[in-house]
Amino acid sequence: MYLLIVFLPLLGSSLVAGFGRFLGSEGTAIMTTTCVSFSSILSLIAFYEVALGASACYLRIAPWISSEMFDASWGFLFDSPTVVMLIVVTSISSLVHLYSISYMSEDPHSPRFMCYLSILTFFMPLLVTGDNSLQLFLGWEGVGLASYLLIHFWVTRLQADKAAIKAMLVNRVGDFGLAPGISGRFTLFQTVDFSTIFARASAPNSCIYCNMRLNAITILCILLLLGAVGKSAQIGLHTWSPDAMEGPTPVSASIHAATMVTAGVFLIARCSPLFESPPTALIVITSAGATTSFLAATTGILQNDLKRVIAYSTCSQLGYMIFACGISNYSVSVFHLINHAFFKALLFLSAGSVIHAMSDEQDMRKMGGLASSFPFTYAMMLLGSLSLIGFPFLTGFYSKDVILELAYTKYTISGTFALWLGSVSVLFTSYYSFRSLFITFLVPTNSFGRDILRCHDAPLPMAIPLILLALGSLFVGYLAKDMMIGLGTNFWANSPLVLPKNEILAESEFAAPTLTKLIPILFSTSGAYVAYNVNLVADQFQRAFQTSTFCNRLYSFFNKRWFFDQVLNDLIVRSLLRFGYEVSFEALDKGAIEILGPSGISYTFRRLAERISKLQSGFVSHYAFAMLIGSTLFVTFSRLWDSISSWVDNRSSFILIVSSLYKNNCEL
Repeated sequence: MYLLIVFLPLLGSSLVAGFGRFLGSEGTAIMTTTCVSFSSILSLIAFYEVALGASACYLRIAPWISSEMFDASWGFLFDSPTVVMLIVVTSISSLVHLYSISYMSEDPHSPRFMCYLSILTFFMPLLVTGDNSLQLFLGWEGVGLASYLLIHFWVTRLQADKAAIKAMLVNRVGDFGLAPGISGRFTLFQTVDFSTIFARASAPNSCIYCNMRLNAITILCILLLLGAVGKSAQIGLHTWSPDAMEGPTPVSASIHAATMVTAGVFLIARCSPLFESPPTALIVITSAGATTSFLAATTGILQNDLKRVIAYSTCSQLGYMIFACGISNYSVSVFHLINHAFFKALLFLSAGSVIHAMSDEQDMRKMGGLASSFPFTYAMMLLGSLSLIGFPFLTGFYSKDVILELAYTKYTISGTFALWLGSVSVLFTSYYSFRSLFITFLVPTNSFGRDILRCHDAPLPMAIPLILLALGSLFVGYLAKDMMIGLGTNFWANSPLVLPKNEILAESEFAAPTLTKLIPILFSTSGAYVAYNVNLVADQFQRAFQTSTFCNRLYSFFNKRWFFDQVLNDLIVRSLLRFGYEVSFEALDKGAIEILGPSGISYTFRRLAERISKLQSGFVSHYAFAMLIGSTLFVTFSRLWDSISSWVDNRSSFILIVSSLYKNNCEL
């Protein structure tokens, strides 16, 4: 049963890839949706056995790589964090598959789309169930590959092509940290198995670099964090996430709610025994997460693309999850991940319903007044937005408020920093959530007449997933709070390890002042009030804002996303491209490698052969004289070699000879 959870999506994808042209659009949709739905049902059974029954399951399938001390096997670990992630991934993916049946019905390449979507659903369970670093890395790279294929699904769109390449390259930067982190763990612990690494994580480990003694665990944690920053769209490597909106809306919902962006949070939670040891790594994680939540929230307030606004809200919420891990509350972070998956998928799919009916228009400024035409979608999007801002007693309220209370009771500079940036982010989150609702549904219409006449609310195949996600956005937080993060709960069974000195959950429950607990609600209400007055009432304020020079520059700053793309392109990307051409291509590929490689060596031996052939005169006396000279030189150099060997480098001499011959050829 446990293996079927992982491999059923792969089975559906393989059947569609092999027989899609015979099954047709409906057949491929039914095949993939059925496989993922059965995987979701089996995930619920596994959740009952493993998490509720406190019976973790470990399956060792077969050896994979065995070389002296290096041993990596195909193994699957099903513990509480794993089965929780499996429920999130498979349930959200099954609803996205069901939604896609209607959304992609008119696309001639829908079988290929369903195949790619099932591949994404396969690699994410492979990532979360891996019992060693290599298997996790395989799923990690597979998720990146599937996301590239899905973002680039509409291959004729130039922006989709650019967005897919950007997502792939930015994640490669993150992998530049993850891959050395995995290699460093093997170097330090001589294994890639999680159980052995975590058992030895508390042992003191240090290394000397440039005459400085460094904590090896801290270095490994920073490298792993770099991988998480790339995959979970944190500050510096977050630019790929909003651009990924060029793909179909179901892709955006799957990537930003349940699969790709959650991988970084899961990596940190899984490796909690490593992150608990060095305090420096936790401070860096807290700072990165809090800064990301603030940056993304301020960027989203003036975006005009409906899906891009929701994408920035995803980056902001991921910042909350990351800095919750930084204050050593991994269980709360995973709990917020679960809650976020439901209301974020609801928001994306609701936005997709509007975009689908409005002839694929994503600009909110070209919408307006759609509440009467989309009453069901408007209700669903309102519910998702309320859950996103942490409205009392909805799903988001039970996790976001707890994160801010934990940041307060951390009583450190990093905790206070995260508290205030997170609290201000609540204000901006509320503003852009209600701004998108007002501009899309309530302000006077600015749509084309043909779109207004043809628009329709979500059909039944698209409405059913929205209803189920709405129920999750209403009740999941309330039903799961005491079980997952309640005081004294043994739900996680120490899988996300927290040291006793970092355990502050009870203190946040009873010691946090009432005013601190009310800050999120007050800021959410203030953000909604400002959004109402700015976008619905104050036309005069809007005109003044548009005519002011300072306000125009402020608008440009936030609308252009803090100029992050421009700064990265000008300072980093262009320099790397110039380095790649001038050094890597000209100096190395077409320079040293070409000289020492095929061109230089072949030319050297050809010229030597030509010169030696001239010595073939046919006279025995000439041959005898050549043998005499050669013997004399050999005896002379053999006797003098001990004296001159310390002054001669064979490799340098060879390079000098080859280079001189090749240079002479070039001059000729």
